Amino acid sequence: MKTVLFRMNETNYITDAEYKEAIAYDITKDFRTGESSSFERYPYITAELQSRANRIIMDVLAEQDGIDPVELTENNKLYEEYAILADRAVRSNGYRIHSTINKDLYDAQEKAKDAYNGYGTTLSVQATDEDGKEITKQLPVQVGSMTVENSTGRILSFVGGRDHKVEALNHATQAFRSIGSTVKPLLVYGPALELGAIGAGSPVVDVKFTMNDNGNSYEPANFTATSEQGIMPARNALAESQNLPALRLFAQIKEDLPIQYLMNNGFSTVVENENYNASAALGGGIEGSVEEVTSGYATVANGGKRVGTHMISRIEDADGNIIFEHKVEEKEIYTPQAAYVLTDMLRDVFKTDRGTANRANGLLDFGSDFAGKTGTTQETRDVWLVGYNPNVTMSVWLGYDKEKYSLDNFKNQNLMPSVRVNQLWASLMNTAYKVDPKLIGTKEKFKEPKGVVTRSFCGISGLAPGKACTAAGLVKSDLFISNIMVPTKPDDSLTSGSYTTVNGSRYAALPSTPGEFVSSGGTGVNQAFVDRMLAPFGGDAGKLFPSNSKFSNVVSGATLEHDGVAPAEVGAKLSGSTISWSDSPSNDIVGYRIYRSGGSTIASISESKGNSYSLPGPGSYTVVAVDITGKQSSPSNAVTIEEPKPEPKEEPKEEPKEEPKEEPKDEEVKEEEKPEETPEEKPEEPAEPEEPEEPAEPEPEPEEPEEPEEPEEPADPEAEAKPASEPSDAESADEE
Repeated sequence: MKTVLFRMNETNYITDAEYKEAIAYDITKDFRTGESSSFERYPYITAELQSRANRIIMDVLAEQDGIDPVELTENNKLYEEYAILADRAVRSNGYRIHSTINKDLYDAQEKAKDAYNGYGTTLSVQATDEDGKEITKQLPVQVGSMTVENSTGRILSFVGGRDHKVEALNHATQAFRSIGSTVKPLLVYGPALELGAIGAGSPVVDVKFTMNDNGNSYEPANFTATSEQGIMPARNALAESQNLPALRLFAQIKEDLPIQYLMNNGFSTVVENENYNASAALGGGIEGSVEEVTSGYATVANGGKRVGTHMISRIEDADGNIIFEHKVEEKEIYTPQAAYVLTDMLRDVFKTDRGTANRANGLLDFGSDFAGKTGTTQETRDVWLVGYNPNVTMSVWLGYDKEKYSLDNFKNQNLMPSVRVNQLWASLMNTAYKVDPKLIGTKEKFKEPKGVVTRSFCGISGLAPGKACTAAGLVKSDLFISNIMVPTKPDDSLTSGSYTTVNGSRYAALPSTPGEFVSSGGTGVNQAFVDRMLAPFGGDAGKLFPSNSKFSNVVSGATLEHDGVAPAEVGAKLSGSTISWSDSPSNDIVGYRIYRSGGSTIASISESKGNSYSLPGPGSYTVVAVDITGKQSSPSNAVTIEEPKPEPKEEPKEEPKEEPKEEPKDEEVKEEEKPEETPEEKPEEPAEPEEPEEPAEPEPEPEEPEEPEEPEEPADPEAEAKPASEPSDAESADEE
């Protein structure tokens, strides 16, 4: 300032008086203070926009030089050259970059992200700084989220992480993690609908099996490892995120290369020539960013048309000329019919009690037609929740930066990971609704396109219902794609038959299976049905229709492979009048028989009814195990209920010796309850009081024929009486 004023005075632009007045002015009081840069205020947005602008300008500069931008992706040296040129241009050429980010929405979600206090425990881990010195680094649970407009692909908002100063990695756009069960609709159920393998409610199989995984034997399980629901509707299996049905269904369509649906839907790390195993159906080997997962579901929400995502709408040069403008280009990934049926199935994830996002839906401050999916990866290293309505799609991911750490650590201190992701998703969605209720809280519903029909089918086979299926009450109805798959072939899988239970599973009774352990007259299925439903992995056919299934009145018709030898014996013990016994270690036990000394059968107890029984009275008892072929084990050790001893009585002979008075005799008569007796009869009385004790002997048997009748009502397993018995540990475990 002083230099300029001096020169202005020197050349007579100003007078000496003007110079003196101006030179005395304190210009420092007009300096701006506290001004922060855009990077300081919005580090995630600034870094992301700069990165995306660089990539766009690379193509612009290449085209100006007459080079096809495709060559940049094929020539590493050329790519590096234009990456440097673009970075310089973005920093110095005065470009104006127009973003799709809704500033108010972004600010509001940042506050909601910071306000949430349920992320979980921050870990302290050993690390090395830039100088190679070992330091202790804080490792918080990180978050990534993105909100996208379905029809345009505009990224309206995102959450890049907990704190840019702690971790600069943008977890919404740059972090690639296993996507867990969020892959199931995109890789398994969506393609299966397109390929005509299922309708929305078609039966799938939730039964364990052993598979070959890269040369190793592998037995997959559901999230709840003991869960096996047998035959169940596809929409239920998807809503509950059961692993076993997804693996089986993926194996059935694998030859049709469903992996291409992920590739076409923008998952950049999925390679076409990679040989994916069945475990890909659970997210094994499938990674993606939050942006890719959000975009993938926005495709389904958009009627099966992919438009991709973008954060830069246009770029202008320093003179205001538009040098880049984003154009929405649609690509059909799923047909509108398949996208709608899949969406209808995914509604159950949010809006039914069995749905894994039901909690998030219950926390919303508004109502809208939401559908979506949750995901949990191996050892709970990641949890996901993606939800969409006709207007927008939003995904949330939680996990540690280092994948070796599980969110399930410190279970006593933290909420379950699935609860955390449900809560945070609902909080961010509620925040978005407050900023733009018309867009976020749309009352519009997904519209069913032409070609989607509702048809009836046999619930256990998926075939057109026949007379037997109708008579058995097994007819269901759900959505199908009319030109791809509707049930037309009549169901021929049902038979009538008898069954027995082994280890809680039902099997076809053999001709030699003892009748008291057989239930007859039920609805069964033939071996062709069993083979078809369990293909290609096989499994225990006895678990196709467990007791907790909606089809529990159906018997699988499976034949148990018994060992052909007599069962191993059991051990018995007595508590009061209740006998209990251990399980026989043999694998084909259908029940147990209780014998009284002398060879009479007291009761026959199905193995599914527990291991205890209330005995009828004094005697010696043993237990034998009975297998499906009718063979019995050796008797158990005997347990005995002793004969009750008579209470000691006064000798009636001594009374007459004292005196012939009548009064004592009257008292004695009252005690014996024989008011009409005379003293002369008393010497003969000692034998008489013992006669009533004789019926307590163990052989009166007027009720014995009734005892074996209890198991003769196998059609109603609950009807077998066990008056004083308590359920054994084995019985309790089966019920759980």
